Formats: sequence, C-alpha cells, structure tokens
Amino acid sequence: MKSLKGKIVFITGASSGIGKSCAYAFGKEGANLIISARRKNLIDEIAEDIRKKFGVKVHAYKLDITKREDVINFVKTLPNEFKNIDILINNAGLAKGFNKFYEDNPDGWEEMIDTNVKGLLYATHAILPGMIERKGGHIINIGSIAGREAYPKGAVYCATKHAVDAITRSVRMDTVDKNILVSTIDAGLVETNFSKIRFHGDEEKAKSIYKGLSPLTGDDIADAVLYCATRPPNVNIAEITLLAAQQASATVVHREN
Repeated sequence: MKSLKGKIVFITGASSGIGKSCAYAFGKEGANLIISARRKNLIDEIAEDIRKKFGVKVHAYKLDITKREDVINFVKTLPNEFKNIDILINNAGLAKGFNKFYEDNPDGWEEMIDTNVKGLLYATHAILPGMIERKGGHIINIGSIAGREAYPKGAVYCATKHAVDAITRSVRMDTVDKNILVSTIDAGLVETNFSKIRFHGDEEKAKSIYKGLSPLTGDDIADAVLYCATRPPNVNIAEITLLAAQQASATVVHREN
C-alpha cells in the first residue's frame, strides 16, 4: 500500500458531495491538498477544517473549470509548495434536466458538456505535462454508470460520461510509457446534491430518486478513490464500478415499499 503522506492531491469540485469526501479522506491519510470549486466560502471552510483535523497543508482556490484560460492561469500561479501535483482527481461534474431528448432544454446540455467533458480536459491537459516531466502521477476521473450504459431521459448526461470513459482509456494509452496511472470510478446511485441540481433545486423530486433504498454516499466513492491511489507501484486500478446494494444497473433498482 502506497503512502499518501506529503503527496500533493488536486481535487476539482470539492465544495460538496464526492469531492468534499475525497478531500477529507486524502487529508486523513496525510496528503496535502489543492481543493477548488466555484463557491469559495465553502472550500475555505473545508480547507480550514481539514487543516485543524489532520495537520496537512490545504490550498483552496475559486475555480470555474469550464474556463480554459482560468485553469491555465490557476496552474501557472500555484504556490511553489503545491506545484508538483502527484494526483489529480477530476471530480467536478453535474447533470441538468431529466427529460426526453426532444423535450430537453439545450441550455443544460451546454453546462454538462462544458463541465463534465471540457472542464475535465482542461484540468488534465494543464496538469499532465508536469507529471510527465517528473516521471510520475495519477489521474483519477469520477465517471458514472451513465458512462457505461445509456438510459431514458439522460441522452446528453450519458454522452458526457461516455466521453469521460473514452478520455480515460485514451489518455491511459497515450501515457503508458510515462509512469502515469489513469483510473476511473463509475458509480450508480449516490446521494449528494447531484439530483437536487439535476432537478433545478426541486428537493422532493431529488429525494424520490433514493426512495425505498439505501444509496451510496460520497464517502463510499472516496473510499474507492483512495483504494486506487494507494495500490503498490506495479498496480493500476483501471476502473471501478460501484452500485448501491439494491441496484443492478442504471435502470434496474429494487425499492422497498
């Protein structure tokens, strides 16, 4: 098991959900963190709490990963002690809307493509050259079961997560001779702010997604990410798929009455 003590770990979308859980999980293991999100007040609070709890260094940065120039500038202006990023966790992502394709709002498509695909590309493209130069690094992408199978009313979200899967596989091939590890974590039903955002703040609709079952939590996903990051040097966990215990696929779920 590889030690994470003193490693520099960059987590996007760390203000809530899976990203926040990853920040605490990696901080607990002694990693120094760079955490980013659009909500600066939240990541500042998280950063201070992690510093107090685990005594690690945390650099919190307000970043919109959909803006390429902002991502480039962010990497260029990192403090020296945070420049050599060992692990990149591409977590930032979202779903907007849950409608049949012909009834869907294209505004949501733009946001999903910009965040889930282009944001991941921008962050990876900005950080990977440094990893290659230092001859080591690990990229862990937070994908989804939606990247493995399509489902009704999710055409564009599923397309973006299929893109994450394709990018993961291709980058792994491109860097196979560079001592770079590339992994993806693909989860099913995880109870975070995800559904609330998907349903434009409708909490009742969001809660109904998890009704009658015990969904995964952000901490469950962080545990899988941590597993990927701590394998011996001769091991690369290419992909992990996690489902809630009462879920068999994206569309097959058993709910208790």
